[in-house]
Amino acid sequence: MSYRLPPLPAVRAFEAAARHGGFQSAGEEMHVSAGAVAHQVKQLENWLGVILFQRLPRGVVLTPAGRQYAEALRPILESLADASEAVRHRGDERVVTVTSVPSLVSRWLMPRLGRLREQHPEIDMRVLASLHPVDFLREGVDVAIRLGTGPYPGLKDDVLLEEWFCAVCSPAFKAAATDLREPADLLRYPLLHDETEARIPDEVNWARWLQACGVNHAGPARPSFSHTYLTLEAAANGQGVAIAAEPFIEEDLRTGRLVRLFPQRVLGPYRFHLLRLPEAEARPAVKAFCDWIRAEALGA
Repeated sequence: MSYRLPPLPAVRAFEAAARHGGFQSAGEEMHVSAGAVAHQVKQLENWLGVILFQRLPRGVVLTPAGRQYAEALRPILESLADASEAVRHRGDERVVTVTSVPSLVSRWLMPRLGRLREQHPEIDMRVLASLHPVDFLREGVDVAIRLGTGPYPGLKDDVLLEEWFCAVCSPAFKAAATDLREPADLLRYPLLHDETEARIPDEVNWARWLQACGVNHAGPARPSFSHTYLTLEAAANGQGVAIAAEPFIEEDLRTGRLVRLFPQRVLGPYRFHLLRLPEAEARPAVKAFCDWIRAEALGA
């Protein structure tokens, strides 16, 4: 069976122009000129025998036929992209693509990758740091580590790590703060604030952490930093006290770059989940990685 298909480069140009609402933006996406997009769209119109865009003095707008065609093309092109990505991805069985939030990548996963290479030299890792929801097929992702509560319909899900928060500072800061003996004493010291907490509902912040330790603290924590790793860098450089989830500070505690101030620790409302498509572990490299990272988490 043969298919009478329109010229595919012209279809791609039309879809981009329809999505962007013009030839100029479509050309920027495709790295060609607006005139080249216009030429491709005209070629498609000639092939279809239908006008897809109404040309106006200051741009173009979709005709009813163009709008109908664009809506019909979208799921077809999405399916083509997914099928192509799946086939391309299977072409290199050694590569495992994992994505997680930047702080967990830099402070928990990266220090462990040497052990992964020793145990599984056959695996080639591709590590992506991102916060956005994952489209596994479209992005070519095998495994995602995300902070949440679940459930995650349609995905295999293992709870990888819990978030136990504790107060930390540099050894020099602790040595100088001779009157810092219990959580209530923290109110006299700079409390380093991680702004990412404000973007996560009910996440443990200084007020919640101190309240769990029996201390009332209504004021804002200062100074503040946009990311967890910046907050912990400030703490390691003696600028104050930070609270952080234990996965983020494990390496710093091991090396002595940071020290715990108190034995108190507060459990956060979320967990780090190991997510993947149900069929992902049919690939030996993905299964080996998942087995390895679960074992690492148990030993964390």
